[in-house]
Amino acid sequence: MNQNIKIDPYGFREYDARWLYEKDINRDGITNLGKGLGTQIKIHTKKNNPRVIVGHDYRSYSEEIKSALKKGLISTGCFIEDVGLSLSPMVYFAQFNLDADAVAMVTASHNENGWTGVKMGIKKGLTHAPEEMKELKDITLKEKFTSGEGSEKKIENFQEIYKNDLIKGNKINKRLKAIVACGNGTAGVFAPDILRGIGCEVIELDCELDWTFPKYNPNPEDLKMLHAISKAVNDNNADIGFGFDGDGDRVGVIDNEGNEIFSDKIGLLIARNLSTKHKNSKFVVDVKSTGLYSKDKILLENDCKTIYWKTGHSHIKRKVNTEKALAGFEKSGHFFFNQPLGYGYDDGINSAIHVCHLLDHQNKKMNNIINELPNTYQTPTMAPFCKDEEKYQVVDELVTQVKEIKNNKIKIDEQVISEVLTVNGVRFSFEDGSWGLIRASSNKPSLVVVTESPTSDLRKKKIFDFIDNLLQKTGKVGEYDQKI
Repeated sequence: MNQNIKIDPYGFREYDARWLYEKDINRDGITNLGKGLGTQIKIHTKKNNPRVIVGHDYRSYSEEIKSALKKGLISTGCFIEDVGLSLSPMVYFAQFNLDADAVAMVTASHNENGWTGVKMGIKKGLTHAPEEMKELKDITLKEKFTSGEGSEKKIENFQEIYKNDLIKGNKINKRLKAIVACGNGTAGVFAPDILRGIGCEVIELDCELDWTFPKYNPNPEDLKMLHAISKAVNDNNADIGFGFDGDGDRVGVIDNEGNEIFSDKIGLLIARNLSTKHKNSKFVVDVKSTGLYSKDKILLENDCKTIYWKTGHSHIKRKVNTEKALAGFEKSGHFFFNQPLGYGYDDGINSAIHVCHLLDHQNKKMNNIINELPNTYQTPTMAPFCKDEEKYQVVDELVTQVKEIKNNKIKIDEQVISEVLTVNGVRFSFEDGSWGLIRASSNKPSLVVVTESPTSDLRKKKIFDFIDNLLQKTGKVGEYDQKI
């Protein structure tokens, strides 16, 4: 590889690519990434001049990164259609609206300044999964590039087309007062206009663009951001609070009393609301999500089925696509709406719209609607250290142990394991709906542990103690990032 080209192999993640700009990747490295992606798109589409939608988020360096990426794509023969300043879902939408062959969105989502990255996809509505990322990494690092005559053009006013697509058909009757928080990220250009467009009274919080992120990173899992939204909800006597991440594909929700609602519970409320109109539907949720879906009386009454699947936005997106599910919900706040509600990809603003529909349909406040769900005791997501080169093997051994415990009917807090799910690590459930999860983290040297019980806080803790005991016995697991 040319000495001037810097590109850290570790930047190729499971479903996107992220680097610290200049430290781990430089301009020439980005151009090579463009060449790699262009080559890959040509292989998969079997076209000499595939059309690629490109957009960028509002960071000080995103435009120069985008131009370096485009240079690489054009050198392989790609025809670039640049939609300008974008959210990731706007770029995904553009692929459908303009009937293009692929997408490349320059964003590091909610990561701190200094980070950059690219979210990309070829099949409409889907982003790269681990196999495509592996292929892209191989083509890029080994410089197996094709060349061709590409071109580029700017698509004017695409922001308005995207906004109008979400507004039309989504009008609400109630005048909901909504706090819309964007953490000074790119969603500030979009979310307030769209939610006003459907009929909300919008109170903006940090919606002006400021790429220094003066208060906190735009991340709906960031406690600082959630506390700011909570205060604004209480100060303004609002019906609902929404917090959007840096590239607009996730949303966090705060109820009318200023309480954070976990995304898996929001997903269940939306699923219930949709199930009355769309009977016999399928929903996909990730293995970190509440066990309430599988036994929910409203979903069962409407003959709806819930599938628990691998954590990670590209995994859930693909499963929604292959199962032709109506929607998918991930604990981290990525929600996916399939036809007729959306195009299958994750769009935080569309998710917020569905929460507005939920409030519009029911003559109740958000906290009352939430209180109708059965109470559950759930741990936060806990991540004990485990080396990258050992974590998958450790999890495989634990899968075997848990299966043996189930087969031998060994009791944990007076309960036998009734079901073992191994699509992503091991999730084991009990008759009362309690469950525990152990999986390997997809992006850092750690395992992921979650437990939940609808019965008692003590049972939640007993299941955690059981898991922790298994982990300590391996001798390969270190400190937790947080622990109950």
